[in-house]
Amino acid sequence: MASTGRIKFTRKERSWILYDWANSVYATNIMAAIFPTIFVAFAGDKGDIWWGYGTSIATLIVALLAPILGSIADYKGMKKKLFTLFMLLGVVFTASMALTGDWRLMLVGYIISKIGFSGSNLFYDSFLTDVTTNERMDTVSSWGYAMGYIGGSTIPFVISIAVLMTMGYSNPLAQRFSILIVPVWWLVFSIPMLRHVEQVHYIEKPDKLSLGSIFASIWKTARDIATQKGLLLFIIAYFFYIDGVGTVISISTAYGTALGLGATGMILALLVTQIMAMPSSILFARLAKKISTRKALLIAISVYMFICFVGFIMGFTLEPHQNKYQQAFNNRRARIEASYEGYAFENRSLAEKTLATYMNQAQRALTQPGNEPLEDLQVRDGSGLAEADAKLVIQAAEAAKADLLAFREAEMPVISRYQDAISFSTVLFWSMAILVGTMQGGIQAVSRSYFGKLVPKKRSNEYFGFFDIFGKFAAVIGPLLYAVIGNVTGRSSFGALGLMLLFLLGFVFLVIARKPLDQLERERALMPEA
Repeated sequence: MASTGRIKFTRKERSWILYDWANSVYATNIMAAIFPTIFVAFAGDKGDIWWGYGTSIATLIVALLAPILGSIADYKGMKKKLFTLFMLLGVVFTASMALTGDWRLMLVGYIISKIGFSGSNLFYDSFLTDVTTNERMDTVSSWGYAMGYIGGSTIPFVISIAVLMTMGYSNPLAQRFSILIVPVWWLVFSIPMLRHVEQVHYIEKPDKLSLGSIFASIWKTARDIATQKGLLLFIIAYFFYIDGVGTVISISTAYGTALGLGATGMILALLVTQIMAMPSSILFARLAKKISTRKALLIAISVYMFICFVGFIMGFTLEPHQNKYQQAFNNRRARIEASYEGYAFENRSLAEKTLATYMNQAQRALTQPGNEPLEDLQVRDGSGLAEADAKLVIQAAEAAKADLLAFREAEMPVISRYQDAISFSTVLFWSMAILVGTMQGGIQAVSRSYFGKLVPKKRSNEYFGFFDIFGKFAAVIGPLLYAVIGNVTGRSSFGALGLMLLFLLGFVFLVIARKPLDQLERERALMPEA
């Protein structure tokens, strides 16, 4: 620690941290925010389904390969080679997605690039044991996540959004830019990692490397994990609570949208989450150093249980008002849509589809004050309509508007109560976003570093392979739990409440693991090179 109070990192540590800055742009631009919408626009009606298939295929391939790749990477000189291979695989195939307008080739590029991204992260995580000591591991790991959030997850993402907004979201050049900035940023900021980080801990490579010896090594690691009570309990706890963390991230906007919250406000709240995660990750590492990593994780899990409860209140207080308003609006909408029979449309299907879009806009205008006022609402998308049909659609929309204005006056008490409930739930959504921002980076970073302290360094990659499997397959349970409970109860709020179970199980297993974890950590500290 420098005398100024600032943390002084070694060159290896700085280079390792910078890789999180390098590749996090892939997670935002390609996996989450921008490329999915571009792909769906190219692929058409079933674009979201194909996107789901592609994501699942890539995730499954990496999860199944992780222990095998981990076993090979533990041999002398192999970790850096495999890291470089998968990083370049991700960079090249991400770039390829910007060079084609064929959605099938885009999908292939996405699948291979995601394999490269996830595979390189497997080796990157295990390099943590090569670049720093056990005492500094929490700090270095947390700074990695912090730089990823504030750098790769924010700067190129904001630049991409600015270009798309300036040039137009459907502009091919703007779309290509938002994709191509990813491999350029990723490759440039990976250079320090490639130059300065080397494999320090390794197993000597046998004269003849066979598939049988690889699987024998994997089986040995699996047995070692099963026989080390502390490590096994930690992985089980991690499986549950990290699934909860991932689910909270993945369903938050879908949950808010289902409750009728404004999209712009939710996106801004999630951007605040990303920005807050940077300093919070660093502070969380200091907390872990002060009170122990396990206790810090228990605090984070407890906060996430509270987040789930806040999410439940957000929906539980809103849903009755939403249902009452929705029933009244649907009744009026059915009456309006029945009146379309009086119009002699040439292409009735396209005309009614255009009017349905108009009615959806009108519904948002009635309940969300930030939207265009109902009085000013116009038919926006009449592409493909014949001139005669376009005129009739405008007439039908104006008649619908007059009807909805009368509906607004008649149902003002219902609408007002729903708007008040939306305002209250929006405040809760922002509160959740801030809470998630304080914990998200920290719980991920400290979990990674804690696992690094518990495993033998010479076989760290193989152990991280199992760590990666638990993280990948855990991502299935949370969304399924949310969907099933929400479907059975008919209320999404109970689905949000159900996620508390994942954190509760993680908390319980981590409490049970106290003594064996403390013992294992002491043993590893005595033989750090093992």
